[in-house]
Amino acid sequence: MRIAFLSLFALLSTVAWIGSGESTSVRGADATPILVELFTSEGCSSCPPADRLLQKFDSQPIAGAQLIVLSEHVDYWNHIGWKDPYSNHSYSERQSGYGETFRLASVYTPQMVVDGSSEFNGSDSGLADKAFAKAVGAPKIPVRLSSISTDASNILHAHIEVGTLAPTFGSAQAEVFVVVALSRAESQVSAGENAGHKLTHVAVVRRFTKIGVLRRGQALAQDVQLKLDPGSDPRNLRLIAFVQEPRQGRVLGATAMLVGSGNQT
Repeated sequence: MRIAFLSLFALLSTVAWIGSGESTSVRGADATPILVELFTSEGCSSCPPADRLLQKFDSQPIAGAQLIVLSEHVDYWNHIGWKDPYSNHSYSERQSGYGETFRLASVYTPQMVVDGSSEFNGSDSGLADKAFAKAVGAPKIPVRLSSISTDASNILHAHIEVGTLAPTFGSAQAEVFVVVALSRAESQVSAGENAGHKLTHVAVVRRFTKIGVLRRGQALAQDVQLKLDPGSDPRNLRLIAFVQEPRQGRVLGATAMLVGSGNQT
């Protein structure tokens, strides 16, 4: 009954948004959103193949799934000759949190995490396929974004709605996050392990913000405002929202939309 209700919710939401002239945030009523996080660094020589694999996943090759990808550049490679311009210590901390979740002896790059439930070497497409096959059948809380705009003060505005955290999910509460990411980015690396190479990336995280907590039996509807980097081009930005169990547990729902056009990723 719960799965049928979620499918009906998604279908009705899709119809409503199309009728209002807004783009849907899923590929179809039956597409399951799957959050794919890649912890990477431009200072790591083994990371470019994983970056390319993430770009492949961003093209939506999995039937029945909407792969919502995030490229999170860690900073612990910066000391060996090349400072990754997209790195941030908070992404290193998030990866360390996953290290505790999965009881790893240490973190590493490239590391891919799927729906907060599976982790593996980010270049391993076979393990990724297995993780997607597992994730595509999981029920999800509906999440949607609307009313996305930017203003003259370089502030991104959006409205987020999250469905009810039902008892069937087995979680007492969950955290709601919004992420601003560059749809495309590139660097000409002049030092470090990737010296002389031009590297390209997709969905490079620039803002990662927790906006609220969802408790059992509750839903959420909230306006958000996010400060953008100076000179940000809205046409090269995407906005991601997702729901995750505390201490970086399972991802219970997600969505993504392009900022400049208001279309799905």
